[in-house]
Amino acid sequence: MAAALFFLLETVFFLLVGAALLRAWMNHLRINMSGQPGRFAMALTHWLVGPVRKILPRSMAQSRVDWGSLLAAVLLAIAYGGLRLLLGAALAPSLGGVMAPVIAIPGLAFYLLVRVLLQGLIFLLLVYAVLSWVQPGASVMGTLDRLCSPLLRPIRRVVPRVGGVDLSVLVLIVLLQVGLILLG
Repeated sequence: MAAALFFLLETVFFLLVGAALLRAWMNHLRINMSGQPGRFAMALTHWLVGPVRKILPRSMAQSRVDWGSLLAAVLLAIAYGGLRLLLGAALAPSLGGVMAPVIAIPGLAFYLLVRVLLQGLIFLLLVYAVLSWVQPGASVMGTLDRLCSPLLRPIRRVVPRVGGVDLSVLVLIVLLQVGLILLG
């Protein structure tokens, strides 16, 4: 039962944090949010990003960096850490001391943020690669290309095409997987 509850908690926060990070990345790249995946990210995060943007200083609100979405992702990760510890304490009250939650919440939040970032990029790259082979003319390909190209450009400068195949996506996925292993 406890494993199922932890899984559900992690899944909900993974989606919310991922949507907030995607929203920040799309806004940074000036990608129109009216198409997918922008509408999805906005629908999942507007309830938090809107109020967060209202409390930001004007200089941050007018920056090219979407501080509202980034701060929302951090707040969601911190909430995840707190809820995870509360759920753990409720299921196993004898574990941990008074200071354990105070120290563990930022650690859990950081872990979730980095994991969502790495796994989200892997998912984005896989969708990009598969669609580029199966349906390169899909309407979402333009958006996916704009999201992935800034990350792939440095790798494309170093890794040559092999038999006309761009291996930069594969190289980046392998690097991201190494990052996940080091995080694990």
